[in-house]
Amino acid sequence: MKLISWNIDSINAALTGTSTRAEETRSVLHKIAGKHPDVIAIQETKLSKNGPTKKHLAVLQELFPDYQVAWRSSVEPARKGYAGTMYLYLKEYEPTVTYPQIGAPETMDDEGRIITLEFPDFFVTEVYTPNSGSGLKRLADRQVWDDCYREYLQKLDQQKPVIASGDFNVAHESIDLAHPENNHHSAGFTDEEREHFTKLLAAGFTDSFRHLNTEKTGAYSWWAQRVITSKQNNSGWRIDYWLVSDRLADKIKNSTMIDSGERRDHTPIELDIDL
Repeated sequence: MKLISWNIDSINAALTGTSTRAEETRSVLHKIAGKHPDVIAIQETKLSKNGPTKKHLAVLQELFPDYQVAWRSSVEPARKGYAGTMYLYLKEYEPTVTYPQIGAPETMDDEGRIITLEFPDFFVTEVYTPNSGSGLKRLADRQVWDDCYREYLQKLDQQKPVIASGDFNVAHESIDLAHPENNHHSAGFTDEEREHFTKLLAAGFTDSFRHLNTEKTGAYSWWAQRVITSKQNNSGWRIDYWLVSDRLADKIKNSTMIDSGERRDHTPIELDIDL
């Protein structure tokens, strides 16, 4: 199977926008379509509670004619048009789609952050992990989220193997960002967030990229959008992951980032696995 995951930062802008950035995003969507993956996971869709419009669906149908769509949006009391996730999967598959609540704090369970596809022999699940925020104001809640999410994945893993992707909003080790010395107290690289990611892996999951690229440096999935030179200088972070249950680790064939050209922010990540 070939699976691709991407934090798209507004699917409305990607599908209907006219800006240079929108054009760059659509170019990446065309690149993804050309790879004809079995499953595409999309985070930060920023759709309304009613989900994709008829126009959105028409553009998606044109881009991905062989795919079904599943989506989840932020709903009250959470902010409107916030977070959100989506799956595109080949029509030949008929997974059971669920939209789990994990007992997360504040409004996190209402922000449309997790969708899970259950296939006969495994789960595919995606997450858009809450950011700890400016001044780390959401760090305490984020740690509770991390505990709840880890417990959720463990419950899935007890039933059948798990393939989990998404924007985890954490660079796990110093090798996973360009300037660790300057970001020790920044959201996404705090001791607390990194420790929780370590706990997640220790709970029975493998970071597919590091499994194949133990010592590789300079490999990132996100570059600051507002810093024009961030990508030119490769001043990035690796905060997007494909994780698999440990018992699937020997089936990983490839785990890599897809080149998104000049577009800053997240780049898609690809997993090829023999299932």
